[in-house]
Formats: sequence, C-alpha cells, structure tokens
Amino acid sequence: LDDTNSVDYEGELAVIIGKGGRGISRTAAMDHVFGYTIVNDVTSRLLQQKHRQWAIGKGIDGFCPMGPAVVTADETGDPAALRLRTFVNGELRQDAPVKDLIFDIPTLIETISRYITLEPGDVIATGTPAGVGIGFTPPKFLQKGDVVRIEIDRIGMLENTVA
Repeated sequence: LDDTNSVDYEGELAVIIGKGGRGISRTAAMDHVFGYTIVNDVTSRLLQQKHRQWAIGKGIDGFCPMGPAVVTADETGDPAALRLRTFVNGELRQDAPVKDLIFDIPTLIETISRYITLEPGDVIATGTPAGVGIGFTPPKFLQKGDVVRIEIDRIGMLENTVA
C-alpha cells in the first residue's frame, strides 16, 4: 500500500538470463541472454526520494508486474530494434526505440556481473525512456482505476489496472 499519491509507471524491456556467470564481458554478454519480457517498474516517487534508495519506493507489494510472456532471444532478434510504448488510460506517454536507452544490454550485463553473479532466470530491467509521470509539470501520477498498458514489438502487451 502506498499512501503518498506519488505512484508512477516505468515501461521497460526486461532481460532474462539463461546462462549464469560473473565477470561477463560485453562481447560475451548476449550469449547469456535467454529472452525478454515486459516490466512495469512501478515506483512510489516520494518514498524513493525520502529513503534515497530504490528498494522501498519500488518494492511495495503489487509493484513490478511482468509479462505477458517470455520471448526467447532468437525469436526477438536484435533487442535494440524493438520499440517500447506506454499508455495511461489510452494516452501515449512513452514511445522510444530500445536503442535509445542510456545503457545497452551488453553494458548492463557486464556492469552487473562485475559485482553480482547472474543466475539463470534472473531478470534485469533495462531502464525507461522519457515520458514517466514525474517528468510532467505538474507530475501525472497514477490514480486508483488508471490502466497502464506497455507494448514492446515482438514481445506483446502488459496491461494493469491500478488497485
């Protein structure tokens, strides 16, 4: 339960690790990817700011829905060519190609695996493009009953209603 009225959405591509490892190089990173899915990295912005870390603001029960399916890397093709779109109540809020994310997938895998052993089944959220609610003036936070729909080419659509 978040009573701060600062719940925000973040449409993201999620990478699912197939082959574990530690100290994975950029050049070998994609060999460790099993597939992809969609994540709504729901965030309580006020809790995130108050605690100056992400666990509480992003870890509330019911946050971080994923799906609708896992699509294997060979079925997806080049993830940089995928396009992500997020709608809130039918209004397009995020629309960007995955290639425009700040960190590409090989960089994420290399950086994370430098410090954390990646295991098969681990999920890495890749980051979100511009258009999240906190970026508007005034912010457009989610309200009870709002419907968030995230679409990523070749993966599908994740739709959730705010409880």
